Amino acid sequence: MALVTAVPTTRLAVTAVSERVDLTGALLNELGRPTGTLCFVQAGTGFVGWGEYDRLTTTGPDAAEQIQRWFAGVCDGLRIDDPLGTRGSGPLAFVSLGFDDDDVSVAVVPSTVIGSDGVTCLRTTIRSNHVPIAERALPIRPPGRVSYADADLSVAGFTCAVNAATARIRAGELQKVVLAHDLEATTSRPVDERFLLHHLAAAYPDCWTFAVEGLVGASPELLIRRSGDLIASRVLAGTAWKEHTGDAVSAGLLGSAKDIAEHAYAVHSVAEVLARACDELDIPSAPVPLELANLTHLSTDIVGRLDHRAPTALDLAARLHPTAAVGGSPTTIARQVIRELEPMHRGRYAAPVGWMDSRGDGDFAIALRCAQVNGRSVRLMAGCGIVADSQPDIEAREAQIKMIPIRDALESRG
Repeated sequence: MALVTAVPTTRLAVTAVSERVDLTGALLNELGRPTGTLCFVQAGTGFVGWGEYDRLTTTGPDAAEQIQRWFAGVCDGLRIDDPLGTRGSGPLAFVSLGFDDDDVSVAVVPSTVIGSDGVTCLRTTIRSNHVPIAERALPIRPPGRVSYADADLSVAGFTCAVNAATARIRAGELQKVVLAHDLEATTSRPVDERFLLHHLAAAYPDCWTFAVEGLVGASPELLIRRSGDLIASRVLAGTAWKEHTGDAVSAGLLGSAKDIAEHAYAVHSVAEVLARACDELDIPSAPVPLELANLTHLSTDIVGRLDHRAPTALDLAARLHPTAAVGGSPTTIARQVIRELEPMHRGRYAAPVGWMDSRGDGDFAIALRCAQVNGRSVRLMAGCGIVADSQPDIEAREAQIKMIPIRDALESRG
């Protein structure tokens, strides 16, 4: 049975007001509190929010549907004053889904949102007196000394899991499974989420820097973007780095049969879902390398036009999850193998995270290169796609490298 927790609010004469604003600095600079941060920003555009007008936590296979209904109810209970009528104006919800059915999903409608599309900046305020409350900016402090310890699945445990997975793949049980392991960091001071966000946004400007309910990260993978009837998705699978392949990283990836096959599974899983919702779908015939600060991935950008049913961004994100890039193929078998070989719950790691507006538009990334922050405790997770010829030691090293963005952010002096 699904567990649902909603925070009741008083909505007498409450109005959501959207207006243009002048924004001289970065969106992240608007955040004044060290915790409770809401953020989804890429290359300086996107949205940040604070204050909690309403929120929902829930579990179950229909968590996204529950959130969609709840958000519609929230919007119905508001008077909306939105002369802008642009993507992301009006009431907005930040959403972070759980990876598995029994993992908790979270949705928050902030009382204040500030956003930018690179041209227009807007602020939406939900208050009975229509007067926005500015964040009282508290100084950002680094977390201090950081120590690390194994969490539920150590590196040695991860390599054993990879060995078990490859044996099952070679036996024909499945084609691919994505396995993850975790690492526990402890800091000398409570972690200021803004500290991590500023570092991640500066180091990985092409990624989607996000924060919802303490889940903080910078994802390179856009699961779905909906703007009216137009959609886009960036599929990543297949990874290399200089330590592994030398200087010719991109050429090595494009020539790797193992990585090309892993990528093809991920592209097929996304295209198959989107084709059922689109009148038009453009899928490039071959991937291209996407170079980040510490890794290079094979990448395919899919674009399309929705049919007359026009499902919302959240609906599409839920249909797509989990793609073969974070689950495996076939999906049902891969999810069961993950449950058997990973001793921990993924929580909201590797699941959709992003925002949606009352029109159904929104952006959702896959929650990767991230960590769950809780005071002085930070739980990092990273995973790798496992196919028949995966090598456990190399996969373990890849997972460790995928934790570098959060480790660098934690250990940065500012």
